[in-house]
Amino acid sequence: MYKKLDDIFTFIIKCFTFFSIVMLSFIIIFITRESIVVFEKVSLIDFLFKGEWNPLGQIPIISIFPMILATIYVSLLAVIIALPIGVGAAIFLTSVLNLKVRKILKPSIAILAGIPSVVYGLIGLLVIVKFFEDSLNFSSGESVLAGGILLSIMILPYIISTCDESMIKIINQYKLTSQGLGVSKWHMIRYLILPASKKSIFAGVILALARSMGETMAVMMVTGNSPIFPKLLGKAQTIPALIALEMGGAGVGSLHYHALFAAGFVLMMILFLVNIIFYYIKNNIDI
Repeated sequence: MYKKLDDIFTFIIKCFTFFSIVMLSFIIIFITRESIVVFEKVSLIDFLFKGEWNPLGQIPIISIFPMILATIYVSLLAVIIALPIGVGAAIFLTSVLNLKVRKILKPSIAILAGIPSVVYGLIGLLVIVKFFEDSLNFSSGESVLAGGILLSIMILPYIISTCDESMIKIINQYKLTSQGLGVSKWHMIRYLILPASKKSIFAGVILALARSMGETMAVMMVTGNSPIFPKLLGKAQTIPALIALEMGGAGVGSLHYHALFAAGFVLMMILFLVNIIFYYIKNNIDI
């Protein structure tokens, strides 16, 4: 009886796994097919590195190099801001707070991941951009820095939850031994919990970076959406924002339409490359 149920459950799981792989394959094939058309008219080198985007000009110029740089810039900035805060928050939740308060705060942090990105975008416009313009006298508060700060808030739950789970296991395993040896809480955090949590922190960075690179609406609302080379206090446009803004106005089958699909394909390849690099580092370097 139980063996039959196990076999049925295993079969269902295999079917879902196979279905997921097939769906992913179809998505990749479709995007690749729609992207190839561009490279019949524009060389791959020009598309990636020429540095100007004007697909509707008399002589269409199509290059997403500024958008590639902006996507990487904003995402890395967000991770740099969020990582120390996220790790610190995880330590605070696991090692400082008592169990009762932790049970209240942990779900509250998880809720942050469920807030729609357009709501984050509105908050970014009304708080971050407004602060830059009113308090710091910027001519325009829409910038790479504003996008990085907003994204760092959005990816915090991913870093916190990934680190929190690992730290709880480590504390449960070594807490009584440490107390028996007379080791202080902060000494245990510094020399035991943090070193043992390196892989989970690293996994949190990967997850957060992938999440930030794919974010569209919130970043689109605070970075200014100018297809120019990004500067920290200047406007920029990421690849997801480019696709979201222009796909609705691009004629189906036009060079502009296929160029946007090619931009999506490049973003997908960047994410694959980032994951491959991190996977290699994780498995071949002692962290």
